[in-house]
Amino acid sequence: MKPGATVDRLKECVSYLSCEIGPRSYHDCKKLDLAAEYIAGRLGEYGYSVSDQLFPYRGKTYRNIIGKSPAADRTRETIVVGAHYDTVTGSPGADDNASAVAGLLEIARLMSQESLHPEAHAAKDNASGWRHLPCIDFVAFGLEEPPVFRTHNMGSYHYARSLKKSGRKVRGMICLEMIGYFTDSPHSQKFPVPFMERKFPSRGNFVAAVGNLRSGQFTETIKQGFEKGTDIPIFSLNALSLVLGIDFSDHWSFYKFGYPAVMITDTAFYRNPNYHTPDDTHDTLDYQRMAKVVYGVKSALEDQSTRG
Repeated sequence: MKPGATVDRLKECVSYLSCEIGPRSYHDCKKLDLAAEYIAGRLGEYGYSVSDQLFPYRGKTYRNIIGKSPAADRTRETIVVGAHYDTVTGSPGADDNASAVAGLLEIARLMSQESLHPEAHAAKDNASGWRHLPCIDFVAFGLEEPPVFRTHNMGSYHYARSLKKSGRKVRGMICLEMIGYFTDSPHSQKFPVPFMERKFPSRGNFVAAVGNLRSGQFTETIKQGFEKGTDIPIFSLNALSLVLGIDFSDHWSFYKFGYPAVMITDTAFYRNPNYHTPDDTHDTLDYQRMAKVVYGVKSALEDQSTRG
């Protein structure tokens, strides 16, 4: 891998979404369309079969962007890697959630270099069980932020419901939610409940893998695979939704249909003071650490080839 290339791509994507396009709330349909076209273009460039999933909200039409490998065996289990591309009103949304969209696209690019080329496919087949890798769908969700937050109007809810109706076998979902803000300042990390201060670092320089209780096994396997590919610390927590933030993103939608799901995050408002403000800008992010998150998630996906 070339870390520099990954960092440059992450910067370019975050800058385009948060600076050139800017705020992408449900009011800003033209800006959401620009973001969707950018995402679809990148996935197509990387060799994926790209489709739109349209859904209505308050008399307007929004869309999820879905990237599938044309070489994948669709009879195998599916893992969904997802991130929303909208923002709250008035925020450029660099961390929330351009960082995650950039991460999703870079993971898709890196995976395509191996999974979309037959020669790489064959080379990996016997050595690492590549043929057993689940199908991976990369999905950018059209709406996640208020006023649709944690409702059946979320783009991810429409997508998860369509999976359920199709009868496809789903191993789990990885939700990328704010993966770009890191700090080594003392006491920069906050927590929803006091006991977590004894379990987790007080500096906001790690990644969290968060899920509900039923997703405990899936969370642990993703965490283990993540650690094989990067040196950025990752800590996991599976808990009831009573813990504030445990289901505060698109993985919530997958829980509603009984699928395991885990959120990979920089912990959002528990760390980033710019959350949901005009100050959530591209120059506040740590792209070197973002790249490490990308490598970690890619490693976690590849690790799934060894698990039945």
